[in-house]
Amino acid sequence: MTALKAVAVHLPPVAEPIETVGDRLGLTARQQTLLRRFHGLDQVLLAPDGDLTDLLAAAAAALPELRGREHLVRYVLHARGMPVGAPYPVNPVHELLGRLGLEHARAFTVTHHACATSLLAVDVAGRLLAADPDPQALALVLAGEKTFTRDAQLVPETAVFAEAAAACLVGAHGERDRVLSYVADLRGEFDGRLAEDRDLLDRYQRAYPQALIAVMEAALERAGESWQSLALLLPHNVNQISWRRVCKAVGYPLDKVVLENVPTVGHSFAADFFVNHHTAITRGLLNPRDRYLVAAAGLGATFAAMVLQH
Repeated sequence: MTALKAVAVHLPPVAEPIETVGDRLGLTARQQTLLRRFHGLDQVLLAPDGDLTDLLAAAAAALPELRGREHLVRYVLHARGMPVGAPYPVNPVHELLGRLGLEHARAFTVTHHACATSLLAVDVAGRLLAADPDPQALALVLAGEKTFTRDAQLVPETAVFAEAAAACLVGAHGERDRVLSYVADLRGEFDGRLAEDRDLLDRYQRAYPQALIAVMEAALERAGESWQSLALLLPHNVNQISWRRVCKAVGYPLDKVVLENVPTVGHSFAADFFVNHHTAITRGLLNPRDRYLVAAAGLGATFAAMVLQH
């Protein structure tokens, strides 16, 4: 059964207030107030120095469990939210292999699930490792991106993107953080540019809560769990108000949702899964055998959820 062996996070050094980001993006005072007061956003963490390779390398460097086990890593996956991360022929993931001593590993990008791609990457890594004859084989999943365009900086009236990054070692088996279920629902009718299509944005916002709830409940059912049996919910860091609405709709306690990174770190593409997992472990929010749920939504649109046992 697929298991998370270790998770590490790199938090960039620069914290920009929402108003500073808003001014740079040309947001009105009303739009900035909406993000702060209604959505609960305060700042985003950014890494102005360095490129995508540097960002991912910093996340991998924060993973001590990788050192001395490089020879066991068969695959390196970059869980990317944006369809394009660097200009051709630059290949940050392949450049990273040399820095990490992983030239022997097969490296590729997993995308097309937008900010829910980290869940897909863990699932893909587990499937690949299950077919490997070496039970000790590992996969390294990396997440984190640069906010290099306006589309990579803002979801209109919803979220502001940050540049936190994460690294996760995945194994085919393990005693902790085992994947019990994974469900993804792709809703192509919401594909398009929300910033330029008001009707599309309105339809997506109306459908969002129930679509996310449906995929979470499908993952719970597949794992044989319920809202009552969950010890914790790890959300994506889009904003706080959407999770308040979801929790109210399903009757799940808001204090069991790890929301502290929403105002302080910001929405870091597909890295949110691992950022919040790292917070939960660091704060001791999970006990052995606790069941917890990870959920994310990606523009385009993908809704995904995963149930794990700590």
